[in-house]
Amino acid sequence: MGVVVSQSIKNTVTTYLGFGIGAINVLFLFTNFISDTYFGLITFMLSTANIMMPLMAFGTNNTLIKFYSIFKTRQSQNSFLTLMLFLPLVIIIPLGLIGHLSFEVISNWISQTNPIIKDYYWLIYVSAISFAYFEVFYAWSRVQMQSVFGNFMKEVFHRLATTVLLFCLYFNLLNVEQLIYSIVGVYLLRMVLMAVYAFSLRHPVFKFHKFKSLSKVLKYTALIIVAGSVANLILEIDKFMLGYYVDIEKVAYYGVAIYIASVIGVPLRSLHQIISPVTAKLLNEKDHIELKKLYHKSSLNLFIISGFIFLLIILNINELYLLIPEKFSGGLVIVILIGVAKLMDSILGNNNAILFNSDYYKMVLLLGVFLVITTIVFNMIFIPLFGINGAAFATFIAVLLYNLSKILFVQYAFKMTPFTLDTLKATGLIVVSVLVFYFWEFPFHSIINIGLKTLLFSSFYGFVVYKFSFSEDITTILNRFLKPLK
Repeated sequence: MGVVVSQSIKNTVTTYLGFGIGAINVLFLFTNFISDTYFGLITFMLSTANIMMPLMAFGTNNTLIKFYSIFKTRQSQNSFLTLMLFLPLVIIIPLGLIGHLSFEVISNWISQTNPIIKDYYWLIYVSAISFAYFEVFYAWSRVQMQSVFGNFMKEVFHRLATTVLLFCLYFNLLNVEQLIYSIVGVYLLRMVLMAVYAFSLRHPVFKFHKFKSLSKVLKYTALIIVAGSVANLILEIDKFMLGYYVDIEKVAYYGVAIYIASVIGVPLRSLHQIISPVTAKLLNEKDHIELKKLYHKSSLNLFIISGFIFLLIILNINELYLLIPEKFSGGLVIVILIGVAKLMDSILGNNNAILFNSDYYKMVLLLGVFLVITTIVFNMIFIPLFGINGAAFATFIAVLLYNLSKILFVQYAFKMTPFTLDTLKATGLIVVSVLVFYFWEFPFHSIINIGLKTLLFSSFYGFVVYKFSFSEDITTILNRFLKPLK
């Protein structure tokens, strides 16, 4: 776990820096500097682009990670990498032509509840391309075991640039339309910078030669589109469908709650950047003993860390909502439901990496398609009944079913589960922490109250995890920080 732990720590710090900047943007700048309508529009645009991203990438970002380690010669690697660079165009170009020829039909359908969407419809396509090729270039660097710069670009760069753009809007250096175009421009610039970095690690040599395992690579690439689409659809389809069913400003209210809950998933995002190629290598080498160890360690470490973040949010959520405009503060149910869903994602550890890089990915794709259909149906039922809370219910149920099916399938195929006795201990600690700290209230300003409760809870949680050695890796890291004090 050496390289995994080292880069995961760096990625976690970078990701939280990005989420901290993003929190300032979402909770304070967007809510005060721009109208709810345009905030909802931007949320809708980027969510829809994220839904399209796996299709635009044609699965090449996942294929790069799965197959790169099997090519041992320079020539075969160059041919493989050339294919990965050009394959997304097989989807991007035809979709662009269809979108252009069918502009009126598609834009009228997508904007029938919120006409403002029509004027910015084409920006969704441009954003999706920039997201797709960014992931391709990021995967290019990750297979070279370099994920930190890419993680900075993925988590920090665009959020910091958005902060600058929002202040430009506030000081009347931009109008709101220019802001929207500039945000899309930031994502395009991010893609270009990621390409420059990736090519500095491994310069592309364009070789259009047939290579061994070509048919296997193409088959996997075509099928893995569904896998990537499943993950993104479950995360983003709620915002897209809210834009279809409810007023666009309610998408902004929902987006704020979702952003708060999404912080819980940061450790998983950070670990995934480096653990995915490591898992693919273990699978290719058929080293199931080390794979099982990695499965247990990644699950336990993520559950402890994500559980801590989950508790920080839940214990302070009422005070946090006092700091933002009241119209955005009706998302408590959303934060809890999506927060628990993110916690369930974390306890799976490198489950996704195991499934998507193994020979069993076809069955997972079938499960994924079924669950996407289920998610859409749940949203169609719950959103008209419960509004934005209904979207959260639909997402929660879909994630629960999807994660349960993945745990059972890995148990069936590899005879291993992510759970150990320490998982039960961590669960008990989370439950006890909620019971002990949730109802504590201090008669001070919200910021002081958040600080006090965070300090008391963090001391308690950290002491228990360290004292009873829940995780060998976390204890080692804590010892490193505590050594100067000792």
